[in-house]
Amino acid sequence: MKKTLLVISTLVLGLELNAQTGIVDTRKANDGELITMEEAILDRSLYPERQYYLWTGEHDLLRWTPEGFFRIDLIGKMADRPWNRPDSPAQDCWENVTPSPLDSGMGRHWAFTQANNLFLSDASGKIDTVAFSTDRSIVSGQIVSRNEFGIQGGIFWAPDGSRMAWYCKDESAVHDFPLLDISSRCGDLKNIKYPMAGTPSEKVSTYVYDLRSGKSVRLQPWGSPSGYWKDGEEYYMTNISWSPDAARIFVHMLDRKQNHQELLMFDAATGAWMKTILTEDNEKYVEPLDPIHFIGETGLFIYRTANRDRYRNLYLCDLDGNIRRITSTDADVAYVGNDGRYLYYTSAEVSPVENHLFRIRMDRLEKGVAKVRFRQPERLTFEEGWHEITMSPDCRYFVDSYSSLKVPRVMNLKKADGHVIRCLFTAPDPTEGHAFTEVSLGTVKSADGKYDNWYRLILPKDFDPTKKYPLMLYVYGGPHSQLVRNTFLGDIRNWEMYMAERGYIVYIQDNRGTENRGLDYEQAIHRQCGQAEMADQMVGVRMLMDLPFVDKDRIGVHGWSYGGFMTISLFTNYPEIFKVAVAGGPVIDWKWYEVMYGERYMDSPQDNPEGYEKVSLINKAKDVKGKLLICQGVIDPVVVWENSLSFVRECVKNRIQLDYFPYPRHEHNVIGPDRVHLMDKVTLYFEDYLR
Repeated sequence: MKKTLLVISTLVLGLELNAQTGIVDTRKANDGELITMEEAILDRSLYPERQYYLWTGEHDLLRWTPEGFFRIDLIGKMADRPWNRPDSPAQDCWENVTPSPLDSGMGRHWAFTQANNLFLSDASGKIDTVAFSTDRSIVSGQIVSRNEFGIQGGIFWAPDGSRMAWYCKDESAVHDFPLLDISSRCGDLKNIKYPMAGTPSEKVSTYVYDLRSGKSVRLQPWGSPSGYWKDGEEYYMTNISWSPDAARIFVHMLDRKQNHQELLMFDAATGAWMKTILTEDNEKYVEPLDPIHFIGETGLFIYRTANRDRYRNLYLCDLDGNIRRITSTDADVAYVGNDGRYLYYTSAEVSPVENHLFRIRMDRLEKGVAKVRFRQPERLTFEEGWHEITMSPDCRYFVDSYSSLKVPRVMNLKKADGHVIRCLFTAPDPTEGHAFTEVSLGTVKSADGKYDNWYRLILPKDFDPTKKYPLMLYVYGGPHSQLVRNTFLGDIRNWEMYMAERGYIVYIQDNRGTENRGLDYEQAIHRQCGQAEMADQMVGVRMLMDLPFVDKDRIGVHGWSYGGFMTISLFTNYPEIFKVAVAGGPVIDWKWYEVMYGERYMDSPQDNPEGYEKVSLINKAKDVKGKLLICQGVIDPVVVWENSLSFVRECVKNRIQLDYFPYPRHEHNVIGPDRVHLMDKVTLYFEDYLR
């Protein structure tokens, strides 16, 4: 999941500040990309030629360039690089760089990691050691739990910059997995820590470093009377947040089974457990994804969960555990911001393929949760399509960037009530002059008849309904994905259009298990990944097979990662339908996948042996009938090589022929210039065996 604070690239928007109106104006623009603060500021290697802007205060923008950081106020003044890092020859070795808040009162500081250790630098270049260990299994200040549960970093500054929380993980019990590095003369094995489902996992702790004392304290969840959290045992700590006064810190705790969650409050000075605010339980799984968001100094905060009312909705809570639902809609919503009077959020209630901004006025907050009056929600975006919102911290303005099936990109600067101040950018049609073909959106019933699954369909170039065309299914289908949205050309991938231009009908469909449709829709896959997803995909495929222009004897399927798992699942379960398949980085057996994700959706192999056996593709190798190509990054740390190599081995044992293409020196996704080679390989395979 991405962080909610977004920045706008100057390749998207050239900014010029009007000194009289204080409004951001536009000079030039090229496209409509939005990226995260973390991508823009923390990763210096990302697009170094670009410049980025983001809101930093009520009237300020922060401008980042490869030369340093600048702050700009909205009357046109520019400060002199207040965020430039101190000059140091060691800077190039800094990783996970996380700056302290602006105007923190503690001076400028940068937390960063080197190897497995955590350090702190002030503006003068003085560096202090926060956490250091010669044991490489002890890792401080970095991402834990393999990016699950909404985790995007390992360092969390207090609002006043006086303290800093950070993760520490002990990976000593986690098995090593070797990755082959062929860049050296004789080759090397690089071991990574990879906790597979059902095996020992990392042990996570959270510490708080006090800048004044230079000392750290460990948070002590075992103080909770529930008895779930014992020192030295495995559990998850996620969505760390601070109270506005920086005196308390809040952590979502989740047991390894992922059935029980507690929101705990700690004393930031001592690390002691203070209170258990909320608890959640679910027989399938609980999945916290968001930190809490305080409403000024009221002591009230906003909390998001899908576990209480079956959709991801927002709730008003206090520190005594009182809670009331705010967004009463049978749709998933996401927090955008609040100004102490209005709560801003985006919602799928108009349509699951559209994203719109709403706000709710909250009155009598000073009287506590039970007395607060919620006004009727106000819809603030009305143009058809998917709206990405960049809200200023004071919630007085927002940038609304949207597109729809036939609208490439529009960016408007708006007041908080939704009134347009001015249009910042209207994108030209990028398909003009190119042989783009028709793209349409539609729905088909899920296999259980309860839901409308959305799809996009791309017809071939010079489509003739009297002819028959090969059908190409592109599939992902896994959790936390949504391939079909009402955006320009329906979120199409360029390769899909490329195949349509070559004479294929291309079909992409979301299914049960994907996101933005509520908890029951997501959890339909629990303990048997691939089954509900395949059933839903086949409803769409059979709908197309009934069309007179679809050649039933020429149907292919392609997907990567979870989509690779789905590709081989469909190919081996429906060999009479799918003649050709290309699977990239596929999960073959969930016992070889990571603990955090795998045990959420499948439980552990010990608890669900029948489910693991049922969905394992090792058992399906003997059912390969048509032409199958598997592509794999050799140093993939996400879906490790054991998966696809084990499938190849099983095919050999069963005298089954298949094709296999490894990409040396590539991880889970083949990127850079070699991506062209990969997609050419995929295309040629279908051209050779499906045409």
